[in-house]
Amino acid sequence: MEHDSEHNSVIMANIEKGDLVLVTGCSGYIASQTANQFLEAGYRVRGTVRSKAKADWLYEVFDAKYGIGKFEHFVVEDMMSEGAFDEAVKGVAGICHMANVMTFSDKYDDVVPVVVKGALNALTAATKEAGIKAFVYTSSSTAALMPQPDKVINVTEETWNDVVVSDAKTKPNSWNVYGASKTEAERAIWKAVKETNPPFQVAAILPNANMGPILRPGGEQQSSTAGWMLKLWDGDTSVFETVPPQYFVNVRDTARLHVIALIDPECQGKRIFAFSAPFTWNDVLAVFKKQNPGRKFPEDREGFGEDKSVIPTEPAEKLLRKHYGKGFSGLGEVVETNTATVR
Repeated sequence: MEHDSEHNSVIMANIEKGDLVLVTGCSGYIASQTANQFLEAGYRVRGTVRSKAKADWLYEVFDAKYGIGKFEHFVVEDMMSEGAFDEAVKGVAGICHMANVMTFSDKYDDVVPVVVKGALNALTAATKEAGIKAFVYTSSSTAALMPQPDKVINVTEETWNDVVVSDAKTKPNSWNVYGASKTEAERAIWKAVKETNPPFQVAAILPNANMGPILRPGGEQQSSTAGWMLKLWDGDTSVFETVPPQYFVNVRDTARLHVIALIDPECQGKRIFAFSAPFTWNDVLAVFKKQNPGRKFPEDREGFGEDKSVIPTEPAEKLLRKHYGKGFSGLGEVVETNTATVR
């Protein structure tokens, strides 16, 4: 379903249509979709990238779709450098800080301090720009929990993944280090907000496994979480071992929640969980077979278990309905849009 302006028009917005918003790390899978949703909703977007070359395809997509001048880029080579975002925020009304270290290094010191410092640099830059009305941090499900099949985990807005921070130091692997970086960065944001009481709204989005439409087929976009499903489509069952049962979310829903969190005063101070529903790879295979009856796919695998965690998804569901007229997408829609480029 495309954006329905009728649902959005009744909302008292922090930020007006036509205003400029900053999306950091804009060439990434989730960030590019978020920029797309802002543009679709009538905002202008400035996206930070590490080099001009990373923005070229964004211009191709967005200029064709929305007209020249709606999207612009700003190069931030190193988000850890002092004042990294100070120039990028000038003239913007809101910020979605989405830039992240996606090397999947297992070295704590190569990732966690960079992600934390980058987040704080973005927040500090926001405090220096008088026109900022809202700031959204893209956190992660891993800031609250890691997938643990068949274990009942009750999550609230006060749940923090302290275990992954410890494990990233004592039992480092790429997922532990990634989870620690998001946990520590989000926590640092809220600590700074509490200490400085900035004059703008702050919210965090915690998405689980993002899948669904891909703005730019191939390359960087498909090496993200969107690539998991495409591997299985091609018969590569390595995801059976590397990606345990967890919740999925349509990347478009995650992007829309960023728009909502920036414009809706209801989101002030909130941690918003972008979790649609639990899934296993057998569920994905079942949808593959239903949607593509003539194609051969891998056999189901026994013993996955299931994600039994209890997540506070209702606030995000209500926000999506309030602004877009529909809640989270189901697995069928996610599979169909994720595989659209290869079918």
